[in-house]
Amino acid sequence: MKRLRILRNILVRTKTNQILLVYFIFVLLSAFIILLVDPAITRYGDALWYCYAVISTAGFGDIVATTVLSKIISVFVTAYSIIVIALVTGVVVNFYTEITELQRKETLTAFMDKLEHLDTMSKEELREISAQVKRFNDNVRK
Repeated sequence: MKRLRILRNILVRTKTNQILLVYFIFVLLSAFIILLVDPAITRYGDALWYCYAVISTAGFGDIVATTVLSKIISVFVTAYSIIVIALVTGVVVNFYTEITELQRKETLTAFMDKLEHLDTMSKEELREISAQVKRFNDNVRK
């Protein structure tokens, strides 16, 4: 749940949630316009399927745009999709970077807390800290 909150915060902070909403509306509207202007596409579901084929660049070929306007709309859908996909990918990478940084800080905070209380620790706890320091040093040297 914490990770989803972080992802949501990143989406809101970067305004990506608004971009995704506008993108979704753009695709729905594009499909509707293609339905209106292209005689080869007779159902809204087919228009959405065509937009999906354009977005995914799969180009199945079962539905093909035949008018100039629907082809121009297809170009805009493709270009906009590339931009949105690149943006979302960047946000997801940022999400994982923040998660990793958060985990590193939590681990470091717990370790520093243990170091502050060395005088109250048992020999077993001290051995565990020593082993953690050795593992850390081994990882740094690699």
